[in-house]
Amino acid sequence: MDVDDLYGLPLDSFVTERTALARELRKAGERERAGEVAALKKPSVAAWAVNQLARTQRRAVADLLEAGDALRSAQDDVLAGRGDPRSLRAAVERERLAVQTLTDAARGLLSSEGHELSDTMIERVSDTLHAAALDDDAREQVSGGRLERELRHVGLGGLGAFGGGSAPPQADERAAKRAATRRTGSDGNNKQAGERADRERTARERAEAQEEARRAARATEREARRRAERAERAAKLALERRDKAAAALGEAEAELESAQEAVTEAQARLWVAEEAVRGTSR
Repeated sequence: MDVDDLYGLPLDSFVTERTALARELRKAGERERAGEVAALKKPSVAAWAVNQLARTQRRAVADLLEAGDALRSAQDDVLAGRGDPRSLRAAVERERLAVQTLTDAARGLLSSEGHELSDTMIERVSDTLHAAALDDDAREQVSGGRLERELRHVGLGGLGAFGGGSAPPQADERAAKRAATRRTGSDGNNKQAGERADRERTARERAEAQEEARRAARATEREARRRAERAERAAKLALERRDKAAAALGEAEAELESAQEAVTEAQARLWVAEEAVRGTSR
């Protein structure tokens, strides 16, 4: 068995097969490699699920990465003032659907206990897929199918961050609550700790939402300014064309008046000539 094969096994077989592989390498005299294999960490449930997706849903994973590239490109264009916000929204939706397709596939995977993945695990899988779509380091880890810990994505593309090997915010908050319970032994204090954690989470989410709103507002402002400048240039050109047309019209009207005067004069001379002809014939 190869090292890569370990990450494609059922999760509860990882440790057993890792130990067996390390033993075989030691027997073969490859003690350094054996030590490296023995040090491999068993993946978390969410990381294991993403590894299975990377191995069995290659087309869908490729679609996800393409959607991530398109989203990063659309976002860069909007931030640079040369993109269409509608294109950015379409790219965001494409990336979201790509993640959804893979998370739907992950729902069919079973944990080592034979249970379907919980909603919490699915959320962590989703966060990891978002990170893979929008961050190069995360993409490399996920594409290799040897992820040990889930990744956490915040924000968009190069605007976001992910953390490997760290527990998601929900897990951190639950750990904080348990620690508070052990310290105080009081349900009241535990409730206060939980409320404090909720307030901190709400504050973080509000700050993230505000920052995202500010980015969107700045992008919208740049796009509006760019459109206003285009409109001003178009109006200026239209005024110039109107002025030229007005000048041409004035010249044409003067020429028409002159021509009409010439016609009137010619008709008068014709009348005089005709009268002269009639006078000589009497």
